[in-house]
Amino acid sequence: MLNRWILIGLLSVSTYISRIIGVEIMAGREMNPTLRLYFNYVPVGVISALIIKQILVPVDRGLVISFPILIACLSTAIAVKKIKKFLPSVVFGAIIGFLTRYFFT
Repeated sequence: MLNRWILIGLLSVSTYISRIIGVEIMAGREMNPTLRLYFNYVPVGVISALIIKQILVPVDRGLVISFPILIACLSTAIAVKKIKKFLPSVVFGAIIGFLTRYFFT
């Protein structure tokens, strides 16, 4: 469990540093489209990797889908799409995930 938190911390620091470096180096300059594409997709890639790691759980030399996490992620995505506010959507998804885990597992 501690390794996951260390991974989350390191990935968030690296994302933050890459954003800051990009802003500091590129301030007032025309940005290369490839570099712009990189800076736009780093946070999405990090979050996607963390979500997939939580959904696909290794068990007995295979991968098993964690349905409470999957349902929480899907309900969060639907809530973001419907209400267009990030924090309430995450809270809603977390509550749905807890309820799913409590009642169905």
